[in-house]
Amino acid sequence: MTEIPEHLRKRAEEARKKAEAAKGGGAPAADASAGTGTEGADAGAGSGDAPQSDAASRIPAHLLERSRAAKASAGGGAEAGAESGGGGGTAVATAPAAAAAAAAPVAPPLATGPGGHTQRLLTVVKSGSIQDVKAVPQDKVHVWPHLLSIEFVAALACTAFLLVFSTFVNAPLLELANANQTPNPSKAPWYFLGLQELLTMFHPMVAGVTIPGLGLIGLILAPYTDRNPSHKPEDRKFAISIFTIFLMSWTVLVMIGSFFRGPGQNFVFPWNAGLFFDL
Repeated sequence: MTEIPEHLRKRAEEARKKAEAAKGGGAPAADASAGTGTEGADAGAGSGDAPQSDAASRIPAHLLERSRAAKASAGGGAEAGAESGGGGGTAVATAPAAAAAAAAPVAPPLATGPGGHTQRLLTVVKSGSIQDVKAVPQDKVHVWPHLLSIEFVAALACTAFLLVFSTFVNAPLLELANANQTPNPSKAPWYFLGLQELLTMFHPMVAGVTIPGLGLIGLILAPYTDRNPSHKPEDRKFAISIFTIFLMSWTVLVMIGSFFRGPGQNFVFPWNAGLFFDL
């Protein structure tokens, strides 16, 4: 059972007292139906307001008040009959009262909770279960300055590294191309060696159009096939697996074309025939 606020408890207590007071004013006239000889005999025993037992403490208060009023009215009718006609007058006096009580309508009992308390529903419900007053944290930041400042610092760092590297390391160009002499092997730049390696294995239509086209279509469909919103690597196993397969396959093709292809694009071992690759 949840704890009831103090102001609601007081309000319910005042409403219950008003209901008992209004009910106690008309109880003697309406509840005379209990005026029998047995209850009249029990009225003398119950008129001393003895302490309630455990069973009586579980009876609602309005039922206890009704029982006491009925016992009191039954006791009064028995005394009046005894004074007027002795022992035989008791039956004569109580018979009309019993008939009138039987004809009188009995008021329906009020809907009460445990212990006879009348409460509204909101008095036993915590406010936290009705409305949530806690603000939900937003896992978002603004582009400026949180993102753009970091990207600007990274761009400055890359520019500084290229400046220092180009100062101390020379990158000479090769000699002028001779149209009468084609180098053997003739290799593309390193970033195209994967595609050149595919040309040595498949038909030009397959190596130059079909396989690169399928790769581009797969990259386009990747955001639609993997809709996981999590940013944690352990929750993105499918995306990480696809990217790893694509990266490793292209890396292997580039390494084979760079270090394992000799004159005539034949497969050679670099530790036997040397390197046929220039940056």
